[in-house]
Amino acid sequence: MTLVRYGLPAAICLAGLVFLVVDPSANFEGAMALIGAGLSVLLVNLLFRFGVSGDRDRAREDAARRAFDRTGRWPDEQG
Repeated sequence: MTLVRYGLPAAICLAGLVFLVVDPSANFEGAMALIGAGLSVLLVNLLFRFGVSGDRDRAREDAARRAFDRTGRWPDEQG
C-alpha cells in the first residue's frame, strides 16, 4: 500500500524530472504535466486518508456510545 501511496506519485514526478533534464526546451510542457499528475495522485491519496480517518473516529464514538448504553459510564471515565 505504501508503494501505491508514495511510490507511484514519486515515480510519475521522477519521470517528469527525467524529461526535463533530457531536453528542457522540447519537453518542458510534458515534464510539468507529469510532475503535476504525480502531485495530484499524492493529493488524492492524502485526501482519501483524511476521509477514512473521520470514519474511524465515528466508529470509535459509536463504540463508546454502545458501551455507555450497557454500563452507564463512558469508557474513559474514572470511577
